[in-house]
Formats: sequence, C-alpha cells, structure tokens
Amino acid sequence: MNPLLKEFESRKSEIETELELLFKANMKITDWDIPEVDDEQAATILLAILEKKLDAIREDVKSGNYKNY
Repeated sequence: MNPLLKEFESRKSEIETELELLFKANMKITDWDIPEVDDEQAATILLAILEKKLDAIREDVKSGNYKNY
C-alpha cells in the first residue's frame, strides 16, 4: 500500500471523530446560546458553514497553496 494512503488509513477514524466533535461542540454552543433553537435548522446551517469552508480549502488545494505546506 502507498505510504500516504497507509498514513491516512491509520488516522481516518481519528479525523472523522474530530470532525464529528467539532460539529457536536458547535451544536451544544448553539443550544446554550439559544435554548429554544430548532436543532434541525441549526444543524443544517452549521453543515452549510462547514461545507463552505471545505470548498474554500478544496480551492486552495487546487490552486497549489498546499504544495509546500
């Protein structure tokens, strides 16, 4: 197996867990700030924020901003 693929395979679960923790932490903060919040709406908005940032990072990668990171 390619060393890069092996590296990410070994950390895949950790990366996924960290992403889920980020999502859940922000959901909790939203509930603390607005106790009567519609959680489904909050989750949808939060997902849009995360997706927008991932799209921006994806564009940075395509532009070569991470070639010598």
